[in-house]
Amino acid sequence: MTDNPRVPRAATSRRNMLFGTAAGAALLATGCTSNENNDGKEESAGAQVADSKPGKKVTIGFAGPQADHGWLNAITTQAKNRAKKYEDVTLEATEGSNDNATQVGQVETLINKKVDVLVVLPADGKALTQAGLKAMRAGIPVVNLDRIFSTQQAYRCWIGGDNYGMGLNAGRYIGEQLKDKKNAKVVELAGIDNLELTRQRTKGFDDALKNYPNIEKVARQAAEFTVESGQKKMSALLQAQKSFDALWNHDDDQGVGAERAIKQAGRDEFIMVGGAGSKRVMEAIKKDDSVVKATVLYPPTMAASAIDLARALGQGKGISGMAEYEIPAQVTLYSAVVTKKNVDEYLPIGFT
Repeated sequence: MTDNPRVPRAATSRRNMLFGTAAGAALLATGCTSNENNDGKEESAGAQVADSKPGKKVTIGFAGPQADHGWLNAITTQAKNRAKKYEDVTLEATEGSNDNATQVGQVETLINKKVDVLVVLPADGKALTQAGLKAMRAGIPVVNLDRIFSTQQAYRCWIGGDNYGMGLNAGRYIGEQLKDKKNAKVVELAGIDNLELTRQRTKGFDDALKNYPNIEKVARQAAEFTVESGQKKMSALLQAQKSFDALWNHDDDQGVGAERAIKQAGRDEFIMVGGAGSKRVMEAIKKDDSVVKATVLYPPTMAASAIDLARALGQGKGISGMAEYEIPAQVTLYSAVVTKKNVDEYLPIGFT
């Protein structure tokens, strides 16, 4: 869940940058497994690309926050499972921590172990920036995962989600569902308000709704990405708004509580759009017997792609399908909208 507005926003085309979706993760993986270009000819001399076949051995250090949230747990799982697919990769993973000092110490331990590459999802990007700088100065390239460091000098490559795009696509989906309804009303159940990621998601949502003059956002509550806060804040929204047409909830974990409040209130006059892409929500979308009709992805498969990028860095190679000899400096994921029409495609990457 990145908290930086400087990260380039993803294009709306699903083909442009799908790294992190089911197809996107496969694209990055297969993009690292071929020495041929689109014409079936070998790459030009010197343009070496990472291959899935065993190559130079690479030790990757992985440091992330405590897995106290479904999405964060999926991040760690994705990284570990991806590393196991490569015979030439050894993963040195730390025990996740939300304490900045502890995580700095864990990164420093990995530096002292002289890992070849570091993948870091910081609990706080600003607080971990010096650790990233220390690794880079020690000659250890850093793949900064999602929550971005304060300076680009602290990482070689950033890969993460698009919070503005997440809100934008949620707003577009709701707008299209309500475009023919007069005086439509929507409400928003946001995440933690002091996080830039929450502000970006709200901004994207509000910007999308500007294209639908018949729709008014009548209420907004900020929760805390927890089940308990989701239930409490959703109850407040339901009590304040006797009728509305759509709800956008920023996070599927807090959505568990929101759905409890909705069920207890006996309300079903609106559609609900979730955020992040949990397996539970995807299954509800497929079943289609509740207010939940869609979720906007913030795919944890970015961690698997980060391992791919780290391996390529460790082997001094680039990615097939790109003209560049090096891996990109930044990779922004696309926030696809999962609905009943495409849910089967995305179910395999739904997190629990």
